[in-house]
Parts: sequence; C-alpha cells; structure tokens
Amino acid sequence: MKRKLIILMSFVALYTIGCTDDFVEVEPDGFNDSDFFNNQEEYESALIGAYDMLQATFWNVLTGIVASPDYAAGGDAFNYDQPTLQNINLMIHTPSDENQLRSIWGLMYAGLNRANFILEFKNKTDFDGKDQIIAQAYFLRAYYTFELAKFFGNVPLKTEDRNGVLRIVDERIFPEDEFSMERVSDLATTYTLIEEDLKEAIPNLPVTQDLPYEVTKGAAQALLGKVYLYHGKFDQSKYSDAATALNQVISSNQYTLTTGNSYEMLFEGEGENSSEAVFEIQYTGIEAAGWGCIECSQGTYFPQFCGPRSPFSNATYNAGWGFCLPSVELYDLFEDGDIRRDVTFFDLRDAQDSYSQGRDDTGLFNRKYMPRKADDGVGSDPLNYSQNYRAIRYADVLLMAAEAEAQSGGGNAQNYLNQVRARAYGDNSHDYTAAEGDLLQAIYLERRKEMAGEGHGFFDLVRTNRAASTIEGFTANKNEVFPIPLIELQLAQAEERWGNPGY
Repeated sequence: MKRKLIILMSFVALYTIGCTDDFVEVEPDGFNDSDFFNNQEEYESALIGAYDMLQATFWNVLTGIVASPDYAAGGDAFNYDQPTLQNINLMIHTPSDENQLRSIWGLMYAGLNRANFILEFKNKTDFDGKDQIIAQAYFLRAYYTFELAKFFGNVPLKTEDRNGVLRIVDERIFPEDEFSMERVSDLATTYTLIEEDLKEAIPNLPVTQDLPYEVTKGAAQALLGKVYLYHGKFDQSKYSDAATALNQVISSNQYTLTTGNSYEMLFEGEGENSSEAVFEIQYTGIEAAGWGCIECSQGTYFPQFCGPRSPFSNATYNAGWGFCLPSVELYDLFEDGDIRRDVTFFDLRDAQDSYSQGRDDTGLFNRKYMPRKADDGVGSDPLNYSQNYRAIRYADVLLMAAEAEAQSGGGNAQNYLNQVRARAYGDNSHDYTAAEGDLLQAIYLERRKEMAGEGHGFFDLVRTNRAASTIEGFTANKNEVFPIPLIELQLAQAEERWGNPGY
C-alpha cells in the first residue's frame, strides 16, 4: 500500500539555496519554527516533508539515463524541445543549460534542508521511537547529499569538526548562507561526510517498516555500500568497507531476487515493493498535477518522456514524448533466453510506422519506465503516473557486492554474479568461467545489462574511470560532473568559488 506524502510546512520548502540578492525582514506567516517539535506527531510531520522531496528525484533518473552512451536523448525531430537533455546526451552541456540540472540542484538541497530542519531540533522533545525518526532524517540527508555529489561533485555544505570527525552541521541552510558557504575540499571528503550520516542512521533503523516509503536498516546499509564503492575511486581501501556493508544486506535474508513471472512483472504496478525492493521511491497518481509546479505532484511524469511519440495506440501503454531511447548496441548485448531483454526493451523496429518517429529514433523504448495506462493518474495532463522508482534493488546489491569483493580480494564475487545470471536465464548454464576473461569486467558487463534504463550507467562509468574511453564527446577532468547552473552561481555571487572546472 502506498501512502501519500504531503508537504506540511511551507517554511521548509526551500527549492534553491538562494532566490534573491536582497534580504528583508518579514513577519512569518503561521507558526514560528521554535514553537514546533513539541510532540511525536510534529516530528513525524516534518519527516514526511523530508521524504516528500524524494519524489522530485525523477529528474535525476531521467538526466542520468540520457547521459549514458546506451541511451539517446530523443525528442522532437525538428526542434530542440529539451535542450538540456539533448546537450547532455552529446556531452556539450554548459552552465547555461538549466532546466533539469537546476531542478536537481535546487530540489536536492531542499530535501537536504528539510532533513536538517529535523536534525536541528533532534534534542528538543523526547518520546518513544524518536531515535528511529532521527535515523531516517540522517538517511535522507545522506541520500540527497549523495545525489548532489554524483551530479555536481564536492558541493557547498556547512560542516564542522565534531570530536575529530568532520560532519555536516545539523542545521538549516538559509538564503544568506550562500555568500559564505564553501565547497567541501574534495569529492572524497564529501563521500566521507555521507558515510558518517549513514553510520549514524543504521543502528537505529529497524529491519522492516510498516509503511513502504519508510527506510529500513538494509536500505541504509546498501546505500552505505554504494557510497563506499564511489569512494573507492579515490581510496581503494573503501572497497573492503563496501563489501562489508553490502554483505550485511545479503546475510540479513530480508531480500530475494524475484524469478519467472514475478520478475517479468517487476516494473509493473503489481511488482512494486516486492521481495527485491531494498529501497523504493513511492508515487501515487490520486491528485491532479499541474504544469506550474510539476515537483509538487505526488506522482511522476518521468514515464511520459519514455513512451513512443504520438500518434501511438496500444492497449497497455500511453503515447509519450520519445526520449530515453535505448541503443541497438545495448539490445544486442542480451542473448536469446535472457528474460531481461523483454523487460528492458519495448521493440517497435518492425512497426515504426505505428508512432511518430522523433530525434534519434531506434525503434526501441525503455520498457521499464514507459507510461502505462494502468498507472496514469488523475488530471487532464500526463504528469503524475504512479509508477514507483526502484532506487535500490537486491540485484543491484548483489552486483555491487560482487564488484566490491572482486576489488578487495574477497571470495564471494563469482557467487553473487552467478545469482544474477541464474535469475536472468532460469538456470546455471551461464555461470561465470575463467574463459570469459577478467571477473571484474564480467561484473561490469552484467551490471550494464541488469541495471539498464534505471539511471545508473553513466555514474558507473565515471566512478570506474571508464567514461572517457566509452562516451563519445566526454572530456576527462570535466564531464565527470555536471555544471552548477549559471543562475545559481550568479545568485550566490560564487562563479569563481563554486564553478566546476572546464565549464
């Protein structure tokens, strides 16, 4: 069952770090924050507000997909209808390309700030169960900060030395802070800050939760393992830490790979919050959305990008806007008998006259997140589909653990890889053998297939130093991160302090 997430407090709805160069004294509308956090209900309300910003991460997924060499941006054949996405796909994006990048920047900081609002008052009122609420706030701050780090590198944060450990400050970022905030010294240090938040969260998170949107211990351990993998690019000792964290998720026996028909339905409505769901971002289409504030919807309009362009008629899928187009090369990686192929691709190559062909058309579409009629929300515009985003799947955990084990000399890498392959083929006939070559390269290839169309591929190439040799137009020491939007730099008077190199 899904629970609708509601933004309850307008005074924590900070969508960007700064909105103006001028600050004025105004009387607050409604209650003062010092009068809040007096009981459990108020803490829970603030926590729902912090969770709410997860629904804005569909921008992150969409942008990550089109940055991958396995997907074309697509869109209108004659006009640049989404120039930021189309420029990212060609690796020619600049700080002037805003749209999705500015949304990611502002909305992830908004989520971080909402988590900080809870942590700022974490000691105000005591009640049974408060430790779990605070733990979820630490997880959410880590999640939003990690998204910012993936996209923009060592982003500006308020930090302090706390008993010899550098930590993010547990207080909100206010508009005037932008003039004094500095970027964290480097990306490795940023990952360390995220790791500290997750280590703070894990001891007080339960193994299971009553509501599907609430984070569990396994989700925090999986995210910690993932952050360690990214950190391994700078410090190889972190691969061992990643293996430890991810092995804890596996040994918990809380998750299993869905098989057969259950896997084939994994990305359908009935496959949501399955045994494979380690962390899933919940959407619901029960409230009409509007173009004035797409992020305010409780649904997602990411699937609308991924459907064939109108006119298109199908019993299962709605027409879309023709973005997120898989390459034929990616399709050809999947062997006959691999059940993932039909889950990953919607193949219209023999019926390209059944829809309007747009830019970069391959006849292939991202089936995992196409606009399904069954998930279409209320309202006249296709803005709030109810399709959950599978942020961390158990197959993802197994392949990350396999990679961490291979990198750190552990003995479980081959076993974890084979579990994913056995699910794909229904037997053990495709188990890894030394004749295939390097085990780590085999894991990378399996991850490329297993996680296709889910927004991870570009970042996997960057963190494993394969992007420059794989992505056409990619410039090393520049395109590993995206440009901080120019308008944000100008508002903060921080073009020299915050600008990413090469942009």
